[in-house]
Amino acid sequence: MPGLWQRVSPECAHEWTPAVPEAAKLIKDAVGNPLADGDTVTVVKDLKVKGFPTAIKVGTKVRNIRLVDGVGDHDIDCKVDGFGPMQLKSSVVKKV
Repeated sequence: MPGLWQRVSPECAHEWTPAVPEAAKLIKDAVGNPLADGDTVTVVKDLKVKGFPTAIKVGTKVRNIRLVDGVGDHDIDCKVDGFGPMQLKSSVVKKV
């Protein structure tokens, strides 16, 4: 008998576990707070940005984030003042 999340094909009785829906994926910040679209976060460590002479400094506020399934571990799509649009890792931000 299949488990709660398992599916069974009615034709061949093959059992499989479907992928976790996007709504069920929980993204947390550096200290474990859950993040949501539209949140405001602060950067918790200096971030070097390719092509810019300066880094994004600790304490920089980033408003109106959007959670995405980005490249690698980058799961936040945002616009940083002075740097423009970019993707950040949730492990380098803290929810305000």
